[in-house]
Amino acid sequence: MHLISLISLWMIPLIIGFILLYATFKKVPTYETFVEGGKEGIKTAITIMPFLVGMLVSISIFRASGALDFIVELVRPAMNAIGIPAEIVPLTIIRPISGTAALGMTSDIIATYGPDSFMGRLASILQGSTDTTLYVITVYFGAVGIKKMGDALKVGLLADVVGIIVSIVVVTFFFAM
Repeated sequence: MHLISLISLWMIPLIIGFILLYATFKKVPTYETFVEGGKEGIKTAITIMPFLVGMLVSISIFRASGALDFIVELVRPAMNAIGIPAEIVPLTIIRPISGTAALGMTSDIIATYGPDSFMGRLASILQGSTDTTLYVITVYFGAVGIKKMGDALKVGLLADVVGIIVSIVVVTFFFAM
């Protein structure tokens, strides 16, 4: 176990060192390239800022308006009928929108129910099995100017639905028995 900790501690510095040595060997101006990358990173950060702010404001409005609670109460009978706690619904809705908000919800679920509970395991596996599809499409596609994103949205949301279903099946099969 100590060896694994030591390897993980040194892995990033070794990779960076290897890249610098390789670039020097290939006669690439490493410092100048690094500075140019930094300039490009700042431009990208400024470009995606309006998209990011728009997404965060939308999430805040959605949660503060009570729409999320309304949806949970609306689907509660159906969720109870199939044996899935309705408390997981907000996570399944927010996860494709915002990773940070979903992580906060996952932390709340784990704090409330415990990490080894059905809910804690379901939230953890769901968090790792889905992506922030709407966030990625809004911020990154918007930043690079992609206007036609319909197919990417459909495939991304389909992958999220599959991730949610598989998470529920796996946790139910392995941990509810």
